[in-house]
Amino acid sequence: MTTPLREIAFDTETTGLNWSGDDRIIEVGAVELVNYVPTGRTFHERINPRRPVSDKTVEITGITDEMLVDKPFFEDPKIVDALLAFIGDAPVVAHNAAFDRGFLNAELARCGKPEIPLEQWVDTLDIAKKRYPGAPASLDALCKRFNVGLEARTLHGALLDSQLLAEVYLELRGGRARAFDFSNGEDGADGTRFRTAKQRPTPLPSAVTETEADQHRAFIATLGENAIWSRYLNS
Repeated sequence: MTTPLREIAFDTETTGLNWSGDDRIIEVGAVELVNYVPTGRTFHERINPRRPVSDKTVEITGITDEMLVDKPFFEDPKIVDALLAFIGDAPVVAHNAAFDRGFLNAELARCGKPEIPLEQWVDTLDIAKKRYPGAPASLDALCKRFNVGLEARTLHGALLDSQLLAEVYLELRGGRARAFDFSNGEDGADGTRFRTAKQRPTPLPSAVTETEADQHRAFIATLGENAIWSRYLNS
């Protein structure tokens, strides 16, 4: 049996854009995916960054300093340990992953925790640019391309954006058909998954009326004895 593929769709909101400077994470959101489908397990926390939130961040996210003053610091086990446990060794899917990776690894380094290595990250921005060269590749643009609902997104938020990202990633990896598992858990010789078709215990009754059947027989009779339909008329 094939081992399920577990991945984490991940997003951050930050005080600003400079992860190598003074800016810090103020919110993290993560969604668990198994075989490209959300399982319902999520991680979401807001974080006290120990510094003011930029006006631009407030405009984009609606998150103010007052909303973060009583939140835990990133090094609180409720944040750092719980987040690392949620991610585990799964690939981390992010849009413009260099941004989220830079901020997350900077926070981890401050806590003395190991960074999440480059090879563990999956960048949907890079995937989208390769698949649709020259086309807009922002998360909003991809949501519109794939008809992923943006109705709830009046502001950016780490959990909502990671949920949208999970749907976009599903589309980039092959479409919503992946959400439907028609296999019975068995593998074919070539590694494909299959299900043996089940027959109805009782055949469905014919939807053809007796009058329609008589008309059909009369029509077949006009085609001659050698007409191929004559072979199946009474079958």
